[in-house]
Amino acid sequence: MKSTDLCPRLQKSMDIIGRRWTGLIIYQLLQGPQRFSVIEAALPVSGRLLSERLKELEQEGIVLREVFPETPVRIQYSLTDKGRALESVIRDLQQWSDSWITAEECQPEIHPPALSAGKRR
Repeated sequence: MKSTDLCPRLQKSMDIIGRRWTGLIIYQLLQGPQRFSVIEAALPVSGRLLSERLKELEQEGIVLREVFPETPVRIQYSLTDKGRALESVIRDLQQWSDSWITAEECQPEIHPPALSAGKRR
């Protein structure tokens, strides 16, 4: 890989996962396929913004939106292979933040282990 290719690719990846709530949405979906209401309950994010971020992640090929023709219609979100490939990145960022970011620096304070336990807001 040429060094001139690194910066645009790195910047694109940071643009994708660096958007507010995107990392935590990916983190939440690492637990497995989930309905919108489950993701919304697990994260302190508005439904409108969550919907927007899920659509962006779907367009990037990171999230798969599946519609099940049931009554009522069931919609489920899951990570694609591209999305699951971010697991080590997300885990490394969590480990880095545990070491270098204080609770006082977090506004609002977010604890990913609580998210993985299914804590609701």
